[in-house]
Amino acid sequence: MRTSTVVISLPEATERRAVFSARAAKTSLAWRWFDARRDLGPDLEHDPDEAIVAKGRPMYPGELGCYASHHAAWTDFLEGDADQLLVLEDDTIVDWGFLESLAGVDLDAAGLAYLRLYAKRPCPFRVLVRNAIARQRSLVEFLDRPLGTQGYVLTRAGARRLVPHCRRVLRPIDDELDRAWDHGIRTLCVFPFPVIEESSASSIDAARWDPYVMPGRLRLRRYRTRLTERALKLRRSFRRLADRSGNRLRTLAVA
Repeated sequence: MRTSTVVISLPEATERRAVFSARAAKTSLAWRWFDARRDLGPDLEHDPDEAIVAKGRPMYPGELGCYASHHAAWTDFLEGDADQLLVLEDDTIVDWGFLESLAGVDLDAAGLAYLRLYAKRPCPFRVLVRNAIARQRSLVEFLDRPLGTQGYVLTRAGARRLVPHCRRVLRPIDDELDRAWDHGIRTLCVFPFPVIEESSASSIDAARWDPYVMPGRLRLRRYRTRLTERALKLRRSFRRLADRSGNRLRTLAVA
């Protein structure tokens, strides 16, 4: 298995980089910095009105930069020869021992395209495989949006699907990644999380938490979009709960 490991970080974030590097000093896993973007660039499309309809509020500069950073990391990965991509953000605390084991696992052979290593939001889930990759870890499937892009793994199949799907920027990147009912990639995660977010000031705009008044000209479109999304999510959840397949996933179990 050839696993490329990148840590997304702004080039000028010297303090964060120093802290992360000190924590990673003892790992045998090769990793490198991936310079974060501050704007979308020419490969991505963004219409502010369409984003408001999709998300219920505008996207802010920090969110656009974060989106572009992850999308650029996927594109860079596909241009190389690695089999899978491990993405971390620079404000994380990492269980390097587990990630060293994970880097040698062929996720594509097990039927995984995208594997989360952390989640910010509690939401419905089901346990698929116990003792997955390592003892006392489980593979779970989220049925809603757990949010967060602090750590995850993508296979080439997953990146090939997500790169074109995510070229149209309608919502934050973690929100887009969690839309299994749209892009068709299951939201799978390792639990307990081998990556956690360090408590620190976010580099993404705090204004995203402020109340937003929907413009009158967009209210009906937003209402219709929410109804459609809710129906698609419910249908996807019912189908996933009824699905008892998963023999390939069970290959991740350890004795």
